[in-house]
Amino acid sequence: ECVSGCVCPEGLFDDGKGNCVEEKDCPCIHNNQWYPSGQEITVDCNTCTCQKGVWNCTEDVCYGTCIIYGNGHYITFDGKFYDFDGSCEYVAAQDFCGDKNSSGSFSIITENVPCGTTGATCSKAIKIFLGKTELKLENKDYKEIQLDTGDDVHYWNRTVGLYLLIEASNGVMLIWDKKTTIFIKLTPDYKGKVCGLCGNFDDKSNNDFTTRSGVQETSALQFGNSWKQSSTCSDVTEEINPCDVKPHRESWAEKECNIIQSEVFKICHSKVYPIPFYEACVHDACSCDSGGDCECFCSAVAAYAQECIKAQACVFWRTPDICPIFCDYYN
Repeated sequence: ECVSGCVCPEGLFDDGKGNCVEEKDCPCIHNNQWYPSGQEITVDCNTCTCQKGVWNCTEDVCYGTCIIYGNGHYITFDGKFYDFDGSCEYVAAQDFCGDKNSSGSFSIITENVPCGTTGATCSKAIKIFLGKTELKLENKDYKEIQLDTGDDVHYWNRTVGLYLLIEASNGVMLIWDKKTTIFIKLTPDYKGKVCGLCGNFDDKSNNDFTTRSGVQETSALQFGNSWKQSSTCSDVTEEINPCDVKPHRESWAEKECNIIQSEVFKICHSKVYPIPFYEACVHDACSCDSGGDCECFCSAVAAYAQECIKAQACVFWRTPDICPIFCDYYN
């Protein structure tokens, strides 16, 4: 059966825009966007070049990043997104894994405390153990404590805009917004050698819920409870939905957080799936009911904006009315 339509002459190809081109001029597609032949894009730490309709990419091994933000939201090194609301100290990431005598060079502990009256918790303090140095980050500042045992691990700190950055000679980097957001970055040498709430950094997200005893769990609660530092803290037995506890805040939270799904972030939607970030934002905006309205909401939106930047989608979402930052002060 004949079908009416247009085809390219033999030897030429449709370029997706209704033109016929030679094979060497075929465009490439990435995240629903077309790129002309010869164009380069950056994906993670690799550069990809469009050649004859196919992406040709470098194969460098990239840093792993784990994000902890807001009221118990975690994105592991391998990209697993989950929530865990515990009020205790927990191991975020460490390379003391396996048997009890295993050696390691770092451990990062996050201290979660209630933020608001709904029972939801936020990371308020971070402890970093680097050999025989302990760093405690709290109240927008940090202090150093020297321990009796351990190796010498050198580190540097600097302030970059809103963030305090700690970089160590063993390939560990921590970026802190001095509030409730932490980025933990590790060099590729740590692949498959770490454990904690940030997962094991082995490029597989389906085994990230490995408990302290090495058992793979399906429940975020069982997994999270296994990484608490003190046995005196009670286990988390149920997930709290702050919008159920404070239903009068839900419509406000949904309205404010809708910025993540709006035209403002349109350029990012095809690159970073917005729904988990939107749901986390609503959760946080409902829970911060004791003076932290804006901080919780802003941290949640900023987490999505940060992921957009990593995916090469720069979004200007802050305004004088929405989470303003006084750049002159920070510069």
